[in-house]
Parts: sequence; C-alpha cells; structure tokens
Amino acid sequence: MRATRHLLLSAICGTLLLFGLWAPARAVAESPTFTVGWSVYAGWNPYFYMQKSGILKKWADKYGITIKVQRFDYAASLDSFVAKNIDACTMTNMEALDMPAAAGVDSTAIIIGDYSNGNDAILVRNGLTFSTLPGQRIMLVQKTVSEYLLERGMVLSGQQGQLSKLRLINTSDSDIVPAFLNNSLNPAVVTWKPLVTQIVTDKHVHSIFDSSKIPGEILDLLVIQTEVLHRPDGSGVRFAKAVSGAWYETVQQLAAGKQQAIQVSAAASGDSADSYREQLKTTSLFSTPKSAADFATSQDIKQKMDLVRHFCFAHGLLGQNVKSVDDVAIAYPDGSIQGRKDRVRLRFDATYMLSAEQGKL
Repeated sequence: MRATRHLLLSAICGTLLLFGLWAPARAVAESPTFTVGWSVYAGWNPYFYMQKSGILKKWADKYGITIKVQRFDYAASLDSFVAKNIDACTMTNMEALDMPAAAGVDSTAIIIGDYSNGNDAILVRNGLTFSTLPGQRIMLVQKTVSEYLLERGMVLSGQQGQLSKLRLINTSDSDIVPAFLNNSLNPAVVTWKPLVTQIVTDKHVHSIFDSSKIPGEILDLLVIQTEVLHRPDGSGVRFAKAVSGAWYETVQQLAAGKQQAIQVSAAASGDSADSYREQLKTTSLFSTPKSAADFATSQDIKQKMDLVRHFCFAHGLLGQNVKSVDDVAIAYPDGSIQGRKDRVRLRFDATYMLSAEQGKL
C-alpha cells in the first residue's frame, strides 16, 4: 500500500515537474503577437530599421509581447487594416478618415510621426500649369493625400472652378514611376518621395506644387485598431507602449544622424543614404515625443483636420450613406469632438507621446 502511494506520489510529482518545465515555454509561445503594416515613405522607412536593429524586439520583450512589421504597397496596407488583418498601420491623417473611419472601423492615432514638408509633389511635363492641367491625364493613387494635394494646389492657384474637369488615372505606387517615365505622353503625376526624386531625374519634368505650401496638413501617423488598444487583457496597451518606445528611440537616432539608422532606413526603399538624407530634409519629423505631443494637443491639428474632413466629404470618401461631414467624427486628446459624438471613428490619443516625454514607457 505504501509502495503504491509512493509510486502515485512520484507520478504526480513528475507530472508537476513536466508541467513546470512546459508552462513557461507555452507562455512564451503564446505571447500576444501584433503586426504593424508599413509602406515605402521617408517617414515610415524607420519601421524597417526598427525591426532590423533589434530596437523593436527589445521593447516588445520588455512588455512580454511579439511585434512583427510587414511591408505593403500603400493602398494594400490600408485594405489590410480595414479588413482587420493587421493591428496597426502607417497612414496619413486623410487615409485614416477615408479608409478605416469611412468603413466604420474605429481607430486611434497613437503616434504623429511627421508632416510632409515637400515630400509630396505635383509633377508635370511640357510646361503644364494649373490652368492647363484640367482635361490632361493625371496619374496618382486615388483616394489618398495625392488627390488632396492636387485639389489644394488647384484651389490655392485660383482654379477651384476647374476641379470637375480633372482627369485622374488611378495608379499604384509600385507602378507609378515606370508608368510615367516610360510614356512621355503622360503629362502629369502626383506622388511622394522617394518616387518624386526618381521622377524628377527626367529633365523635362518639374514640380508645380508641393506639400511645403500646406505645412501640417499631410500628417504621417501610426494608427492602431481601437478594439486592439482596449483588449481586456491589457496586451493592446502594452503593444502601444512598446511600439511608441521603439519609435522614439529610432527617430532620435535618425535625428542625430546615426549612420546605421540612415543607411538601413534608406535600404528599406532601395535608396542610397544620400538620397534618404535628402528626403528627410522635406520631412518635418517630430523627433521628440514632446514636439509630437505639443502638436497633438494644439488647436492647429483641429484646423488642419477640418480641411481634410471637408475634402473627404465633398468627394464622397466618407462612405456612401454619409449625408453630413459630421457623420464620421474625430476625437482629440482634450476630449473635444469634430462631428457627432455618437459617430466617432478616428481618435487622436496623446497618451503614449506624453508617456514617452515623461520617461514613463
């Protein structure tokens, strides 16, 4: 009887020992995993460096999670985010409205990375001007900030009455450079760097307008699914903290001119370090969390977003059944809301920018 009890006790202890050895491995294997989608752009290439350098893993390990980054064509990244196939995505303020928000996906901007200060441009051949642009083929990625930039350029040049005559040719960002350069019959293109830099190597092409004329209107964000951010187990908050911490460590290296950070970020889009440095000159990076938080909590962002949301509504980009610009609302860090309080779909959250500023990440 005692022998039987001894054998039973030994079996129980062995089982517990095995479980003790297996449980931690299982916990590691099942750590919450998050995916960030990014596409080629000077302000988003750092996500590639963040991953390659180990900075992202360091911060993810700190919060007991796994973070993956995945490169997409820009439009495809937005589609994947709307379909909830990825947890966070780099996008502009306009696309945050006219893609996830318009589709009813509640999302939160946790990082304001920069604003385009010359990176986006309208390029033409044959001496075209805004007054002669209507009726001409204009290549661009439709329903993006390229279309916004084009319209703002027309309005500011006094050609608002000609907007309905613009002939837009939807072209993916991966195809737009060869499609434009290999056919001299294409007279105009609207795109962003590094694609702009590649196109203007053609001496017959020049810029008639760029985003430096509308500072702060084209914002580059990291947007997270709001439902992910509010997961009951708190893993979404840990994700937001980890990716914010990694971002500010990364961008501070870029701002300081660290060679490896610049070279790897340049390699993300097949650029040279010199080309990437040139792109950064027209990218107004919020290189410190304080500068980002100050902008996120300012009145300026509301004024810029008001222009953007009215553009989206006027072009039917907020959804087929949207009857008012207020039907897709925006919430700001101070609690104010543009639009109907029961229709908030895009939120600007300064929590993680402020935490980074205070050294609390």
